[in-house]
Amino acid sequence: MSGFWFFSAPAVVEDYREEDAVAMSNMHADAFAHVWSSDEISALLASDAVHALVIRRPNPYGTRALLGFVIYRNAADEAEILTIAIDKRKRRKGLGQQLMEEVSRRLYADRIDHLFLEVDADNLPALTLYQKLGFAKVGERQAYYTSGEKGAGTALIMRYNLR
Repeated sequence: MSGFWFFSAPAVVEDYREEDAVAMSNMHADAFAHVWSSDEISALLASDAVHALVIRRPNPYGTRALLGFVIYRNAADEAEILTIAIDKRKRRKGLGQQLMEEVSRRLYADRIDHLFLEVDADNLPALTLYQKLGFAKVGERQAYYTSGEKGAGTALIMRYNLR
């Protein structure tokens, strides 16, 4: 019964660490057609304006598996989500929502007014999450996403008002 806490403990959101880049790249490859390498992720996060949060599985032995991540960028009084990915075996368990809520808390504390993101119009699970969080569509880009099977997809531009 000593391991019971492990199964009921919530996932932990924390700041990105350099050693997370490879796992983040692998997770990104499972989620998107255009893959970001670990070197690209590290280079992007070298900028003072770009930040990343990761969500991990709690583990009593100290090694905590990466379950997902979000990368975002600040510019003046606005911010944008650059990418978010959740381990394909752990999707639809509220992990993306936990990450987005923590991003929102941090941006609010930094006095950011608006958070933007782009999402494929065909990505219904992501759209459902963003609408649940209070994001609203403010524009779209036709033929923005490409996939081998479907051709070009529409990107919806969404905004969340933090203030």
